[in-house]
Amino acid sequence: MLKASVLIIVGLLGAGTALAEEGEIRLLESGADIKSAESLQRGARNFMNYCSGCHSLKYLRYSRLAADLKIPESEVVKNLIFTGAKPFDEISTAMPADATDWFGKQPPDLTLMARERGVDYIYSYLKSFYVDKTRPFGVNNLYLAGTAMPHVLSSLQGLQKPVYKNEKDAHGSAKMVLVGVEAMTPGAMKPEEYDQFIRDTANFLDYAAEPIKATRQSMGIFVMLFLLVFFVFAYLLKKEYWKDVH
Repeated sequence: MLKASVLIIVGLLGAGTALAEEGEIRLLESGADIKSAESLQRGARNFMNYCSGCHSLKYLRYSRLAADLKIPESEVVKNLIFTGAKPFDEISTAMPADATDWFGKQPPDLTLMARERGVDYIYSYLKSFYVDKTRPFGVNNLYLAGTAMPHVLSSLQGLQKPVYKNEKDAHGSAKMVLVGVEAMTPGAMKPEEYDQFIRDTANFLDYAAEPIKATRQSMGIFVMLFLLVFFVFAYLLKKEYWKDVH
């Protein structure tokens, strides 16, 4: 039983690493903090202004967002709703049904993306577009080869070029392997500003995937402390019951 529990814990802790190993390029650490209300507010602003034109959050309502992020509902209506939706509606996209003809597939709903791929993946993905003239929109991505998504944040980040390294395969033959990206032209934001922009956006998507996550984590600490204290009393009670048993 103990062995099985250890294996489960190791598996959970290694899930993020395994995801990075699939593409052979390690994910960047986002450093996102889901307990930071300021970061989540900025992330909501970023998503609504740059992402909601194509992507929806159909499992999250504007009213829930306003309450959790401590944003007055009037401000949400004025600054974050661009589709004519009501505050109690789900966060939908203005993308028309024929978007499949534009991108080859319908842009996915992103509500559960952070739970599916992880916050570090979202952060890494949004930082790793590079120029590729063979692609329909002129860009590719280090973590999702052949991505159908255009680099909508290129004006903020600037353009990047791919970095290749000469490596040998299993047969000893040399080949060029894509190992990273580097800046080619600057954008409107400095690198550290863009990093924070993406960190906030990824943080918001982490919240969207599980709005109660911060509360659950805080509650978990108190539950563990309660169980620890209860264990002490239970152990002392057990010793009292069994002290006369020889």
